[in-house]
Amino acid sequence: MYAIVEIAGQQFKVVQDQKLFVHRLAEKEGAKVSFDKVYLLDDGKKVSIGAPAITGASVEAKVVSHLKGDKVIVFKKKRRKGYRVKNGHRQALTELVIEKIQASGAKAKKVEATEAPKKETKATAKKAAPKAAAKKDFASMTVAQLKAEAKAKGIEGSSSMKKAELIAALSK
Repeated sequence: MYAIVEIAGQQFKVVQDQKLFVHRLAEKEGAKVSFDKVYLLDDGKKVSIGAPAITGASVEAKVVSHLKGDKVIVFKKKRRKGYRVKNGHRQALTELVIEKIQASGAKAKKVEATEAPKKETKATAKKAAPKAAAKKDFASMTVAQLKAEAKAKGIEGSSSMKKAELIAALSK
């Protein structure tokens, strides 16, 4: 059984008991982590593909260690100019061991059902519109947004006004 899962922004093909090096994770050594973004599952008989992820599927892993990867050396040179620059870095990595691949039964994030939205009639929509306009916070808007509001309200000379003047004109 194998799965394709997203870990730290990258996709990996994982098998149970596999060692894997990924970009550094925040968990401590010995901690168990679970990854819910499983894009493909293959159990030998059936292949499941998510759209985009398979709901209820998860991959559980254990953090073995944190380490630095191999040193990458970047060397730049321009011939006959005396220009030579040597740079390098070591990528911080986390070593994982895949412990379990669950096809279903993982703890899915609960989505609470809210009340069904009420259908708005034309009369209720007209009543709600002035209240929404009165509740706008002009101080948090940008100058471009304020100018657009002033243009919509028909305020003349708004293109040359400063932010404080626009707020004063719109709040009247």
